[in-house]
Amino acid sequence: MNLSSANISLVASQRDSFSKAVAKNVIVVALGISITFINASLVHTFHKHQIFNTNPRYILFIHMVINDTLQLTLTILLFLLSYTLYHINVSLCSFIIMLALFTTENTPLNLACMALECYVAVCLPLHHARICTVWRTYLCIALIWATSMFSIFPDLFTALATEPITFFSTRVFCLREFVFRSPHIIRKREITYVLLLVIIWLTLLYTYFRILFTARTASVDAKKARNTILLHGFQLLLCMSTYVYPPLKAFLNYWFPNSRTDSLFACYIIISILPRSISPVVYGLRDKTFRMYLKKHLMCRLTLVMVALKPS
Repeated sequence: MNLSSANISLVASQRDSFSKAVAKNVIVVALGISITFINASLVHTFHKHQIFNTNPRYILFIHMVINDTLQLTLTILLFLLSYTLYHINVSLCSFIIMLALFTTENTPLNLACMALECYVAVCLPLHHARICTVWRTYLCIALIWATSMFSIFPDLFTALATEPITFFSTRVFCLREFVFRSPHIIRKREITYVLLLVIIWLTLLYTYFRILFTARTASVDAKKARNTILLHGFQLLLCMSTYVYPPLKAFLNYWFPNSRTDSLFACYIIISILPRSISPVVYGLRDKTFRMYLKKHLMCRLTLVMVALKPS
């Protein structure tokens, strides 16, 4: 999940022409604004209706939407900085990368919690109201952030202990490997990521097969929950795509040496932008109840815009 590297490595080794750089930045910003608008509409719909903000499933969903929006904003910021300033202060770079890493690790953990909630709702329906309370849901979200911080903060502490104090006042290209350079950090990172992903995949597989067994004789809701778990797995695969970024980058550099930045820009869109657009489309627009209220909100907004533009 070395997302900050995937976000901006495409410009580290080769600079684009002015027109190409402008075109790429416009594409990234346009995609970011579009996804953020959809996510903001989902968050507004969630907060306006009590049916959502008292339901653990929707609370976890909207946390993932907010988390993905923050993560998307940070990655786009890093992308724009890499083209405009190129080198920034190490302290500022560290702060942005740390936030990006927190939100990156939150996503698979949130998916695991959503899968467990689906499992309880389908396989233990009589106990769902007792187990999945609003208070426990917010506690689960707090544990998600605590787990991510516990995984990432040692990188910062190691850097503070091993780097000279003057290093943090210098300017570097904002890449994770340029800020957290200790080999101990790299080894710790690999072990932590593998451990987390193994736990998350085991959670998804267990909940899927339990729901699959229940769906054979149960209602349509169980079959819908089974499909939702599959979508959780698909999004987790997208989150894991950052693992294949280094070998993919080497492959593209070897086979397309004259189109290096173009190929890596496509990888950036697929690895960093695409997973952020999955949540609103799959979990928001796919849900009938949420889709109904969201449609009402968007129609109301559209009506207000038309009234405002209508000549008096």
